[in-house]
Amino acid sequence: MSLRQITVLGECVADAFAEPASASNELALRVLPGGGPANTAVALARLGTPARFLARLSGDVFGRLFRAHLEASGVDLSCAVQAAEPSTLAVAELDSQGQAAFSFHAQNTADWQWTDEELARVDLSETACVHTGSLALVREPGAAVVEDFLATAASRASISIDPNVRPLLVHPEIYRARLAHWCALADVLRLSEDDLELLLPGTPPEQACDIWHTAGARLVVITRGAEGAMASLDGERIQVPAVPTNVVDTVGAGDSFTAGLLHHLGARGLLGGRLTELRLDDVAEACRFAVRVAALTCSVAGPNPPWQSQLAQLATADGV
Repeated sequence: MSLRQITVLGECVADAFAEPASASNELALRVLPGGGPANTAVALARLGTPARFLARLSGDVFGRLFRAHLEASGVDLSCAVQAAEPSTLAVAELDSQGQAAFSFHAQNTADWQWTDEELARVDLSETACVHTGSLALVREPGAAVVEDFLATAASRASISIDPNVRPLLVHPEIYRARLAHWCALADVLRLSEDDLELLLPGTPPEQACDIWHTAGARLVVITRGAEGAMASLDGERIQVPAVPTNVVDTVGAGDSFTAGLLHHLGARGLLGGRLTELRLDDVAEACRFAVRVAALTCSVAGPNPPWQSQLAQLATADGV
């Protein structure tokens, strides 16, 4: 079966990591292309899924870096907008466990300026799934445009959303106010346990899943870092353990998990509608694949998801 296209919509962010400088009064930054939706599009393409990225790419030095990175990974940029605004910059500081804390430079940047006209000309006839999330869904003026696009896309494609809450840029209350609406649009809701705590503080994961199912999402997956992932399909739940790995950093791990999940479901012809054929065994298998993709992402620096050949090598080494 040939894989159908997955269309990803959202931001591409310059992730800048501090490195030792030649002088004590200098700070050296190593810049890598990142941003949750962009990372997901790259991971999908590297896994072998035809991935199209709807982005607003600046013509500045970062925008040129993004374009080269995305195209080198096999991402289709035929519908990307050549934006006049500057790129978004995120400066990451890593702790001793490789966890990243970000500060953002995102005022009036290219990623948030979507217009109805830009998205109205996007052809979804070959798209099985539309994935979005993160800041594209909450940063104005484009957020409402993106939501309208999802509502239209839902008539012909599965919808996947990753809230990817960024409290330094947007107050969690903004996400909370929109989350029920997103669940009404989404077939798949993937979020981290950190997102869960910001969206529904103190709520057990099982209860949160039930709330989001009631709002409309069929499949809810909560990733839990070293503890693996919990998935809930219409209230039926499974736990999937993480794959042990030597962690360099966790940047992009959740995005890679989402890509692995969608790639696996798409490869089995389960995307393209309301997931009516999806069963809990399918979810478990997809999550087991996704945690492997995430583990390989954690084993290297920055948001650098694995290629399909690397997954095959890992499977061979593990005797799978």
